[in-house]
Amino acid sequence: MKVIIQNNYQEISRLAADYLINTVKEKSDAILGLPTGSTPIGMYRAIISLYKGNISFQNVRTFNLDEYVGLDKANINSYRYFMDENLFSHIDIKDENVHIPTGVAKNMEKECVDYENLLKSAGRMDIMYLGIGHNGHIGFNEPKDFFEPHTHLVKLTEDTIEANKRFFDNIDDVPKTAITMGVKTILSAKKIILLASGENKADAISKTVKGKITPQVPASILQLHDDVTLIIDKDAAKYL
Repeated sequence: MKVIIQNNYQEISRLAADYLINTVKEKSDAILGLPTGSTPIGMYRAIISLYKGNISFQNVRTFNLDEYVGLDKANINSYRYFMDENLFSHIDIKDENVHIPTGVAKNMEKECVDYENLLKSAGRMDIMYLGIGHNGHIGFNEPKDFFEPHTHLVKLTEDTIEANKRFFDNIDDVPKTAITMGVKTILSAKKIILLASGENKADAISKTVKGKITPQVPASILQLHDDVTLIIDKDAAKYL
């Protein structure tokens, strides 16, 4: 596990964007795993500013980590809406190459299976980007007694709901369930990059890098992957 410590959020975002741009330069039909939340917004802005005249996303395929159950793509708090607003509508990616779990499928269990099969049929992701929750979650893989391997439904913890309420008008509006890639699916990526900024992520980062591998700290499973890079700022690195 490689740890790169940057001075601030802007440097994290630019370096993360450089990794993605270079991946697409080297492989025009790259498969990207993408996150949502506040942390990757700076990276997406950097990608938008860098890509014109540099690379094309015409042949790139993307798979997002997760989606809230109960929110359709027109809902401003859905992750599909987030991705359109923060990245997809600003680059030349084809809509048919964008894949995000459906949060309003009639049969959510079937949606989990279908999304997992779609990922498998596409082949290994060339690069997978992750954020990390205060409780060590990656995607929406929350702390529990075992690792969920594949795409699945998850009941969000109170910690996660509390952390995400800032995106909603009221905490009662925060969905209580989500669909997420499982840890085996995440680990199938050729390369994984985890981004973290701020002292409030320092404990989770320390446990991810130096702690024992446990489903109580889902990100700790990344220790088993042979190509993981953490790009974090000094505050997030406080306990390393």
